Amino acid sequence: MKSFLFRLYLAWMSFLARFTTMENNNVVILNGSGRSGSNGYAFYKWLQLNHPEYNVTLVEPLPSSHLKWKTWQKIGAARYVITTHQPFKVRKHQINVQLWHGVPLKRMGIMANNTKRRDNRRNEKLWHKNADIVASSSDLYESLMSACMAIETKKYRKLGFPRLDLLAKPVISKKQLLADLFKTEDDQAQIGIYMPTFRYELEDKSIMEKIKERNFFAFRDFDVEKLNTELKKRHQYLIVKLHPYEMRLFANFKSSYSNIAFMNNDYLFDHNYDLYELLGDTDFLMTDFSSIYFDYLHLNKPIVFVTNFLEQYEKTRGLLMGPYAEITPGICVNSEDELIRNLDQLDNQQIANRRLYWLHLTNQVHGDSYCENVFKYMTQEYRG
Repeated sequence: MKSFLFRLYLAWMSFLARFTTMENNNVVILNGSGRSGSNGYAFYKWLQLNHPEYNVTLVEPLPSSHLKWKTWQKIGAARYVITTHQPFKVRKHQINVQLWHGVPLKRMGIMANNTKRRDNRRNEKLWHKNADIVASSSDLYESLMSACMAIETKKYRKLGFPRLDLLAKPVISKKQLLADLFKTEDDQAQIGIYMPTFRYELEDKSIMEKIKERNFFAFRDFDVEKLNTELKKRHQYLIVKLHPYEMRLFANFKSSYSNIAFMNNDYLFDHNYDLYELLGDTDFLMTDFSSIYFDYLHLNKPIVFVTNFLEQYEKTRGLLMGPYAEITPGICVNSEDELIRNLDQLDNQQIANRRLYWLHLTNQVHGDSYCENVFKYMTQEYRG
């Protein structure tokens, strides 16, 4: 019922917003990706800096049933509507530019094990009706997205993803990031970041219970004091960036450990950062099934894959490619003991070669700026 009422609300407000006057230099960005690698937010900052002649409005969080009428008016007055999740526009002559929020590794839509047919059909219709330009990075990306969402080939344009522009130019130094999150100085520091996917959908209460107990890996052999000691020996520092839902399970976000720090959205929003503006300062990534690893390939740095829920995840939702060990160019660990045993050897030439292989497979777009690619195409192809 709640979903039906929300769709009814969107339909009604979209209808009313059509009566505003559309201007060719108005851009609205509907950002549903927060500040953790948002194509929308990256494009918003770039437009403000490079094209002040355009009136750009950032709408977040999204979806929301509490947008002000003034916001709906801006949506209705926009020539270009940029989205990071479902494609959306309120009038026929608007141009929807779909940037999405990651190269998919997890199954979605009609490919997922845990979706309903009626929802999938509704999503397919939205993509067919509303998406005018779907930014792409490669043939593989297009195949994966179309398998999940039934997107027509004619909608894709190999323009790249704006968030990737942020990787090469961190907004602060590694020294400053270390000071901000760990309150220390260390010329030998190696900073890692752990970013797991949304584990709540596994529908396993034991996982959430472990996370509540500050076992952020949900390892059976988790010992945070031992892990911190081992990291400290190696001058390694671990930033833990959990899904916002999981972060809410903690009583507070502060860590009492010298080499482990939690990053929450407050830090990012307070400083007007996107996470990708900091990733260039890190030395290695840890993840499980998150598509962030495809983006991290652009940094050509070690990736550690945490596999303690691999079998359960493949059964509950599924992965688009496999076997998992063949598609993940990095060390796989299933426990804290395995993680510690590999901290001294996170990389080798064979793994580096596999990273480059997957980078070339997932990125066929060249140029100095993916933001520039998107802007030029949408404004030159659709001049109004």
